[in-house]
Amino acid sequence: MNDTLYLVMPAYNEAENIENTIQQWYPIVQEIGCNSKLVIVDDGSKDNSLTILDGLKNQYPLLVILSKSNSGHGASCIYAYNYAINKKADYIFQTDSDGQTSPNEFWLFWEKRKEYDFIVGSRKKREDGKDRIFVTKILKVVIFMIFKIIIEDCNTPFRLMKSNKLDEILNYIPENFFLSNVIISTISVKLEYKTLWIPITFKQRQGGVNSINFKKITKIGIKAIKDFYIIKKNLNIKNHLIN
Repeated sequence: MNDTLYLVMPAYNEAENIENTIQQWYPIVQEIGCNSKLVIVDDGSKDNSLTILDGLKNQYPLLVILSKSNSGHGASCIYAYNYAINKKADYIFQTDSDGQTSPNEFWLFWEKRKEYDFIVGSRKKREDGKDRIFVTKILKVVIFMIFKIIIEDCNTPFRLMKSNKLDEILNYIPENFFLSNVIISTISVKLEYKTLWIPITFKQRQGGVNSINFKKITKIGIKAIKDFYIIKKNLNIKNHLIN
């Protein structure tokens, strides 16, 4: 039986990268077939990202463009996930639209899709700067302190997920939660879903400017920690009811 893949990407002010990123990733949904789609969610870009995307629709018939007001990376991922789930995708793959990930590393994930609920990239070769690596290390400590589990790289934007399992996990996550991929990784491990990490490379941005600075990350982190405790409480309630 063939499986449908929805390959989803959030995009915010990615005019310099978006066309090249689509060129790189589009062949994957073409090869998989079975009504698979490449879904780009424009998160209220202030540059001409949306204009570029609209101009590519005829060239890429499997490209779906969704546009919404700006609400952040995590909320855009959740928006894309819910769209794919509602369209009855069998699998959802998420990566970012800034050109930092490599399409050729996708296929090992796809080969293992039947064995695991969640397959997540672990960034072993990172070229995205010391600040980002530092944030990953801090997240590892925070997740351990709150949830008592160790996750080496919980926020990687390179993940293949069974749609029905992701749908279960989304029930625990606030709609506009910025660190959605962090908490999806955390819940998948905490609730003992079949989860695998596979090493991937992670390049520098291929163009444009990262919209998240260290000040914003700190503010987001403080809010996320409060939400982490709420989610932990809900997970504990579920475990108690099951047991």
